Amino acid sequence: MSGYFGILVSDPWLQNQFTQVELRSLKNQFLTMRREHGRVTVGDLPSRMSKLKIVGDNLTEEERASSLLESYQNMEEEVDFELFLRVYLKLQARVNARLGGGAKNSSAFLKAATTTLLHTISESEKASYVAHINSYLGEDAFLKKCLPMDPLTNDLFEIAKDGVLLCKLINVAVPGTIDERAINTKRVLNPWERNENHNLCLNSAKAIGCTVVNIGTEDMIEGRPHLVLGLISQIIKIQLLADLNLKKTPQLVELVDDSKDVEELLSLPPEKILLRWMNFQLKKAGYKKVITNFSSDVKDGEAYACLLNVLAPEHTNPAMKSVKSPLERAKLILEHADRMGCKRYLTPKDIVEGSPNLNLAFVAHIFQNRNGLSSETKQISFLETMPDDTQISREEMAFRLWINSFGNSTYINNVFEDVRNGWVLLEALDKISPGIVNWKIATRPPIKMPFRKVENCNQVVKIGKQLKFSLVNVAGNDIVQGNKKLILAYLWQLMRYNILQLLKNLRYHSHGKEIVDADILNWANKTVRDAGRHSHMESFKDKSLSNGTFFLDLLSAVEPRSVNWSLVTKGESDEEKKMNASYIITVARKLGCSIFLLPEDIMEVNQKMMLTLTASIMYWFLKKPTEERPVVASDSENGNSSETISNSSDDCASETSTE
Repeated sequence: MSGYFGILVSDPWLQNQFTQVELRSLKNQFLTMRREHGRVTVGDLPSRMSKLKIVGDNLTEEERASSLLESYQNMEEEVDFELFLRVYLKLQARVNARLGGGAKNSSAFLKAATTTLLHTISESEKASYVAHINSYLGEDAFLKKCLPMDPLTNDLFEIAKDGVLLCKLINVAVPGTIDERAINTKRVLNPWERNENHNLCLNSAKAIGCTVVNIGTEDMIEGRPHLVLGLISQIIKIQLLADLNLKKTPQLVELVDDSKDVEELLSLPPEKILLRWMNFQLKKAGYKKVITNFSSDVKDGEAYACLLNVLAPEHTNPAMKSVKSPLERAKLILEHADRMGCKRYLTPKDIVEGSPNLNLAFVAHIFQNRNGLSSETKQISFLETMPDDTQISREEMAFRLWINSFGNSTYINNVFEDVRNGWVLLEALDKISPGIVNWKIATRPPIKMPFRKVENCNQVVKIGKQLKFSLVNVAGNDIVQGNKKLILAYLWQLMRYNILQLLKNLRYHSHGKEIVDADILNWANKTVRDAGRHSHMESFKDKSLSNGTFFLDLLSAVEPRSVNWSLVTKGESDEEKKMNASYIITVARKLGCSIFLLPEDIMEVNQKMMLTLTASIMYWFLKKPTEERPVVASDSENGNSSETISNSSDDCASETSTE
């Protein structure tokens, strides 16, 4: 390892335990610890690593301390970065041992960043995901040449190296996320084209809710198995849980008794809804236990046997009741599922060993195939009367995905519910402006005392005022109460502050000039004009932006070969506008912009999203070395359709201000 990290990490063995992305993340955590406390000793590590949530929430402070006492006698020894990394590896190994040792539980769905420092993979998970990909992408025109894959080989990781497979898998999970016209699909891709595909993959993965904090384009190009498998597991989970919400499956209201419970159901993450559904069906059959997880609670197979008997009694095998061996019962369960037409995501051994990822996938697929719910319930009529504010819904999604992209300890599923204790907002503030949060007066969830939530939110409001947000007559209790309008307003100002600070630090580092919205507007118009294009935007709410022409001109100006003009429409009808908008978002992500908007935001000229889109393109462009920037885009009008090459090697644009 060379460069800056080589100075910090001289031990070759230690260097080989981490990717550079992992080292960068750990370095930031180590520096935060040093910045907050000055000198750090071995004895200080348990409490300070717990506070910063280093190695997640799987170890208590006491467990960290006992683990260190086993290896280090001198608790007063000062900690440098190499010692910090050794402690990290030791604690991570302890966590993995607790989870079941090595490969069995290595790539957890969305619960943490998608890397594990032991770099192990589950062969059973790999086989399951390969079968899933073969099933859903086997008929794809481009991928036919390499599918079906053999799960016993490393074909998956080799095929993933060009980025096409992962991009198409994202579109299976959330159709329309990527405009596939922009994917580089030549038979032999050069390094820039592969890099573009992985930029597109990682930025699109963030845009559907994956956690990709510790993954870079180089990792994907190298086909690192634990990273590829971790990302694939998240994408497949998002696909399998897509119907577990009231909008897609209104029959889910059968799980609750009244309108108050419906509101609670709206705030639950998909996994919790799936568990509630499973327990609802089990209760029908008189099953006494409550299932709380997809691991230890289902290992004996009894809950599965009962669930399948409720949902598909016509396929029941009488032998299932008398069998004593959990492994034999698991075999009969999967035979029952096969007769129902459910794909297998696991083997009998996976059930008995309690593989959480594969059990969740199995139950989710059963739900998709046969949920056993009725549409004749009184709550559905209540659901139909609830207001459906599409604008609020889209903004909530954009802010939720943006916050989750930071890789904080708390993964949020519903902004309006999950920010009410203040902790998520404090974490986001600390990422955007390190050191601004006074953690000594903050309370970490779970929070039982309501006034502690108010204290957290009071600090959120205080910091917002410190950052000059518009918060007239706003108090912490307004956030605790779940005031949607106020929460969206706060998050918009936070997102805007983040991107403006990124631009300020990048362009005016020497004299610290503040960036304002007008600077971004003027830069965009000048860049388009200098490239010889004639489109112009009056403001970020200029209705002419709806046809997409200006943003296509801007993208072409910052990277002349990025836009294939033969794919661009005139943007006259709604359909043409949507095609252009989808193409704009995909091209921007392909270059390296981390953006969280939908084609509808461009078509409707959502002022907030127009600003973030423009600022993200500006940020990506200004990060490029000066010699790589085009002076003018002379042939942009006739952009080459077969060679879509970017000079960028970065995998994110407006990611966080900690860059």
